[in-house]
Amino acid sequence: MAEPRQIRVLIVDDHGMVRRGLMAYLGNQADLQLAGEAGDGQEALQLCEKLQPDVVLMDLIMPVLDGVAATRAIRKRWPETQVIALTSFQEKDLVRDALQAGAIGYLLKNVSGDDLAQAIRAAHSRRSTLAPEALQALVRPEEQETLLPEPLTDRETEVLALLVKGLENKEIAARLSISTSTVKVHVSNILSKLGVSNRGEAIALAIERRLLPRQD
Repeated sequence: MAEPRQIRVLIVDDHGMVRRGLMAYLGNQADLQLAGEAGDGQEALQLCEKLQPDVVLMDLIMPVLDGVAATRAIRKRWPETQVIALTSFQEKDLVRDALQAGAIGYLLKNVSGDDLAQAIRAAHSRRSTLAPEALQALVRPEEQETLLPEPLTDRETEVLALLVKGLENKEIAARLSISTSTVKVHVSNILSKLGVSNRGEAIALAIERRLLPRQD
């Protein structure tokens, strides 16, 4: 009797180390096969056209084309391909957007290897898997979405806005007429209040949670 066909998985993440870790794990699963890897959403679409994977593990915050837009395009063009959002973020808007785009699962990157494998198998069988944190985010009251344990000061908000624009500490100091050392203090406070470990995570969180005033 012929063996069941392996589930072909495409990994999409802009961090090479994440892709390599996932590839190494998938290589140890007899029923899972690595179909390919992509570093952004646009590349993911090109590989879906070429490879027709069964399941896509999709990061959401990526350059060129983000994971939500890529998920929407994949589900529209290749409805048989299932997408699992695999991300570090659990904000309500991001969870909702990913699911509305057609993702069948939403997992955080701290998921165990065994749970990830089970989610891939479930997705291939058209069954959804949502991280508990994602479920909690979906039922969280709206007014709590942008609240921080300790709100940013006006100056910290200004610094965060300039971080989002891509300015370095020296440029921020010049723009705000303050010293570079003062900027470093503000950045450190921002990271602490947002509960993140680096500037990139702070920028992503600021965008996802709409922490900055809308600008024309």
